[in-house]
Amino acid sequence: MLTLAGPHSLSQEIRKSRFLAHAAPVTDEAEARAFIAAQSDASATHNCWAWRIGQSYRFNDDGEPGGTAGKPILQAIDGQGLDHVVVLVIRWFGGILLGSGGLMRAYGGTAAMALNSAPRVEHVAMARGTLRVTFSELPLVKVRLASLGAVVVDEAFIATGADLTVDVPESVRDPARRLTRDVTSGRACLAFEDDPPI
Repeated sequence: MLTLAGPHSLSQEIRKSRFLAHAAPVTDEAEARAFIAAQSDASATHNCWAWRIGQSYRFNDDGEPGGTAGKPILQAIDGQGLDHVVVLVIRWFGGILLGSGGLMRAYGGTAAMALNSAPRVEHVAMARGTLRVTFSELPLVKVRLASLGAVVVDEAFIATGADLTVDVPESVRDPARRLTRDVTSGRACLAFEDDPPI
């Protein structure tokens, strides 16, 4: 599954209305909502949006007739086979009514053009895990986890070492668990958020 490599924008004018699309990769709903809030323009006539994150999706017409804005934006995301993506299309009304079909084409088309021109990358599903390591083990554990594509997202220092929060590619979850046990001679165990309770 593909996602966007980073934020991307595109603007076009359709019958005197200006449409501006902002698209970005997101990891979860909170990030999608934060992006929409940050990019929305209160001076615009409408701020319509959609996002797709795995099986979850949402869309909003922001006052446009039902089904003429948010849903076509979502269809643009799905039509290009993208995941973990949010798109906001902002409209400044230019005085000419577009009608339902025209609105659907304008919002969906602007979103599709923005997505089509944005750089893409393969989306890698990640699993979040935590582990505690000593100061002497810390550098080696970080280097070895990075070699598997894991990313340290938080590092909290304690008296004896550090508590790490890491995102590990789903495909190397078990090798990462073995690696941390091996590197620390069994003292550290990588535990994932969705592990069954012991």
